[in-house]
Amino acid sequence: MELIGWILAFVIAITFHEAAHAWMADRLGDPTARLMGRLSLNPIVHYDPVGTSLLLILVVMRIMGLPVMPFGWAKPVMVDPYNLRNPRRDSALVSLAGPGANLLLAIIGAIILRVFPIIALAKILIPTILLCVVLAIFNLIPIHPLDGGKIFIGILPESEAKEAEIFLSRYGILILFLLIFPTFGGVSPISLFMSPVINFILNLLLPGNTFV
Repeated sequence: MELIGWILAFVIAITFHEAAHAWMADRLGDPTARLMGRLSLNPIVHYDPVGTSLLLILVVMRIMGLPVMPFGWAKPVMVDPYNLRNPRRDSALVSLAGPGANLLLAIIGAIILRVFPIIALAKILIPTILLCVVLAIFNLIPIHPLDGGKIFIGILPESEAKEAEIFLSRYGILILFLLIFPTFGGVSPISLFMSPVINFILNLLLPGNTFV
């Protein structure tokens, strides 16, 4: 039952994340994701055979007590910036929508759990809250191809944004790999940064619960 709860939580977290990207893009003038069927809460349309499966495996390993940081991706939502009213700003808003939806879902889940402290409900809501917080904070890291990369570019002055975009497009994947790779006593640098932030948020939403 615990494993089923985590799998359902995993499906909910990534589905709302990607659907939020599609919804925001559509609201800002780009119908590409909607026309591709991505403006949907059907998890199948957001499933990526490699990235989603990897994330699911790492989540299960984490549940088993192994010191791994869940990492993976769903099928990327396609956005045509030329359809957006303000391409750089709106691209940042589309990227922010995914982590924002996860944090909102985590808050709603925590409120429901406090109003209805039912054990069966908790077995789904607690994993959902945990995964939504982890997914949101991870994606806010300002590196391509994470959502935080586009958000970072969107808030920079235009002259600096161009240079940052070139740099992150070239080296973002490499930097992300180095951050994820365990180096400090078997712990990845990204985990050292994320753990305090994630646990702080979790302690606000679910006092006494930590994940990393």
